[in-house]
This record gives sequence, structure tokens and C-alpha cells, in this order.
Amino acid sequence: MRSAGAVLTAAGSGSRLGAAVPKALVELAGTTLVAHAAARLAGSGRVRHLVVTGPGDQLTEVRAAVRAVCAIPVEVVPGGPTRQASVAAGLAALDASNEIVLVHDAARPLASTALIAQLIDTVASGHDAVVPALPVTDTIKEVDDADPPRAVRTIARERLRAVQTPQAFRASLLRTAHRDAALLAADEHTAVSDDAGLVERLGHEVRVIEGESRALKITTRHDLAIAALFLEEES
Repeated sequence: MRSAGAVLTAAGSGSRLGAAVPKALVELAGTTLVAHAAARLAGSGRVRHLVVTGPGDQLTEVRAAVRAVCAIPVEVVPGGPTRQASVAAGLAALDASNEIVLVHDAARPLASTALIAQLIDTVASGHDAVVPALPVTDTIKEVDDADPPRAVRTIARERLRAVQTPQAFRASLLRTAHRDAALLAADEHTAVSDDAGLVERLGHEVRVIEGESRALKITTRHDLAIAALFLEEES
């Protein structure tokens, strides 16, 4: 039960990056973000089947980018109108024999192979769901709806965590969680953006392990520059 399948979401527009291509096809040190993420999933030695959900009009490009770096079986399918819908589409295409499923985002291309292996091992050891996360270092305040907002209270940050991907699950539980929330998936206002959140809706425990600074989410050009620095440190 230590090998797994993975769903890699790569259907984001990349508009905040100011790119002329979807975010997954933006390059970081000469390699697309989706290829970086896929290569690390495959390079972990634990993922035996990968499904990538990409923009409907760029599937050929995404397929070529991923297959160039992966020696494992790869399928590329159209993403949905929301991330939740995209993950559901990926799950539907994933080999049902996989007992563990990783859900990852191409927008976090530098999550390490060591982290991927640790997530799979944690599920294999008996935990149904596990996510990587980092402690929150900023002071966090709850605000009201005024314009401009007013601080209502300061939230104790000791118990707060910023959650990352990949996230790992017992496959049967994740499939059940997506079926249970299927009616929420079509609209951004109702869709759940975090797969662990879907599992929490069912009342299941989600374990948290230490995440990685290098697994940052790339949203802006500034994030892309920071990711490039992490890559330089690896070389």
C-alpha cells in the first residue's frame, strides 16, 4: 500500500502572473511549472500513475510537457470550472487500483520527493488523510464588513497552519468525500478549494505534518522569482 496514484491540477489561468499562457505552462528556469511538479511526483518512486487536469484548449501542450519528464503512465484530461471539479475529473480518470491518492497543484512545483514519500508513508501507516503545513508567523486579525474594515479580534496563531499540497488520502475516502460534495463543485462560490476540507466535512481526522518553504504557491511574478532562488539552492 506504499505506492500511489496522483492527481495534478493544472487548469489555472495564470492571469495574476501576467502570462500569455496558462499558469501550468509558465516556465521556471526553462521548464514549465507543470513539468517541475510532475517530475517530482514521478521522481519520488512512489507514484505509479499520474492524471493531470489541464485547460481544455491546451491539453496537447500540457501532455507534451509532462510526458517529457515522466517515465510513469500519464493521462491528461480537461479540468472543470473549479478546482474541486478538476480534482473530481482527475479522480475519475485515475486507476482505481491505487489505494492511496495524492492531490497536488502545478502552482506548487517545488514540493520535494522526500515530502511526497513522507505523505504516502503516513497514509500507509494507517492515517486516512494527511496534509503538509507551515506555522503562521504573521499576526492574524479577524475583521468586520465595514469600509474600511475594522479589527474585531486577534486570533492566536499558535494553532494556525498554512496548508500546502500535495495532500495524501486513502483513495476510497477521498472518492467518497468528492461524491458527497459533488453538488458544490460547479460554482466557485460553493466549491471547496481544499481536498482535506472535503474529508473534514465527513467528520474524518486530517493529520498535519511539517511542510516546506520551497512548496510555496506561485501566484505572482514575485513568487516565481522566489521559486527560482530555491532552484538555485538545489544546484
